[in-house]
Amino acid sequence: MRNKPYAWVPSLYLAEALPYVAVMVIATTMYKRLGLTNTELALYTSWLYLPWVIKPLWSPFVAALKTERWWVLVMQLLIGAGFAGIAFTLPTAYWLQGSLAFFWILAFASATHDIAADGLYILGLSTHDQSLYVGIRSTFYRIGNILGQGLLVMLAGWLERSHTVPVAWSISFLVLAGAFLALWLWHSYALPEVGGVKGEGLGDDAQEKDRPAGREDGEKDRLVEREDGEKAGEKERGGLFLDFWLALRTFFTKPHIVTALLFMLLFRFPEGQLVKIANPFLLDTLEAGGMGLSTESVGFVYGTVGIIGLTIGGLLGGWCVSRHGLKRWLWPMVLSISLPDLVYVYLASAVDSSFLVVNLCVFIEQFGYGFGFTVYMLYLVYFSQGERSTAVFSICTAMQALGMMLPGMIAGWMADHLGYLHFFWWVVGCCLVTFAVSAFIKIDPAYGKKETR
Repeated sequence: MRNKPYAWVPSLYLAEALPYVAVMVIATTMYKRLGLTNTELALYTSWLYLPWVIKPLWSPFVAALKTERWWVLVMQLLIGAGFAGIAFTLPTAYWLQGSLAFFWILAFASATHDIAADGLYILGLSTHDQSLYVGIRSTFYRIGNILGQGLLVMLAGWLERSHTVPVAWSISFLVLAGAFLALWLWHSYALPEVGGVKGEGLGDDAQEKDRPAGREDGEKDRLVEREDGEKAGEKERGGLFLDFWLALRTFFTKPHIVTALLFMLLFRFPEGQLVKIANPFLLDTLEAGGMGLSTESVGFVYGTVGIIGLTIGGLLGGWCVSRHGLKRWLWPMVLSISLPDLVYVYLASAVDSSFLVVNLCVFIEQFGYGFGFTVYMLYLVYFSQGERSTAVFSICTAMQALGMMLPGMIAGWMADHLGYLHFFWWVVGCCLVTFAVSAFIKIDPAYGKKETR
């Protein structure tokens, strides 16, 4: 089974999606149902982006210290323990501090799991198999989104009808903990053992080989080996720091770095705010300006209808770019990710909207986001081309996470002080920032086009 990609690629990316969705989406919904203000929940949950922002700092050490398989298995155990920790702290008096602490553990474990999982995918598969399984990888990542953002939230909503809110969410997180225990058991059997630790030649086998029979000589030998190992480790760590510094220098000395950096940080400035308030808006009471939907309904809207719209939009975006290139579709995609934000202005201003209308609006917004987000991700790939492309892309994704973290931190305060309607108008106005940073980026007109012979 360890040499059969179909046995571990789907479950690996299912495991990658679930904790990310829990930290980024489920936490917001749960804290709203537990009574936090928009200011509080947006600030607390936005900080959880930090592990993905600083992920490039420790990603070089993951492969250097242990194998990717080891990291995946250990992180999955830690993620499962984190879910269980949230479950057991929610019904207690210190539920907020305890749950946030475990969400931080989840965030760091999930970011590290991402590094190891992607490394395992690259090292464990041939180039042909990487291309072959990329669709399966993406599909099961989407399924993980549906399970976490949809079915799990719906389960919590169903349990809320017969239990208190903390108990309902505790049971839901115990379900996630059990799921990760099952994934860990499966992966401990199915994951391939690939890669290795650099400088591993000074391990137990090397120490056992040709060891002198005399106790004193043996101790001297072990001392020499230990010193050699420490020197090798120091040299390796120095090499890793040098590699990171060179990658950082390569990133900041690339042509058009200022416009590229502004694009990475500000393209999603409206989305970074909207994503923190969309679920609380749908959950909030009509008297507070919200839609008054149940937890189950929100789970259905975003976990099924929204994901379907997002997936279709993303697939269509990729197809369009492959036909005509990224530069040709830049402005249609910028408009696509921006204009659908108006659906929230409509929902906030409408006196009464049916559940069907809410689903239609969310589908339109998520479809537009999926289509428009294509230009952002492909630009990161385009900008990363050249020397140290993998390390540079890692820094780009860190900038992407920072671009979501910072606006998300102020979103709740803005919504509480402006009210939902004016807040959504503010988000629409922020789309001018997206237009501005998109106007100055440089893209090769041929990039993304399918080559013809």
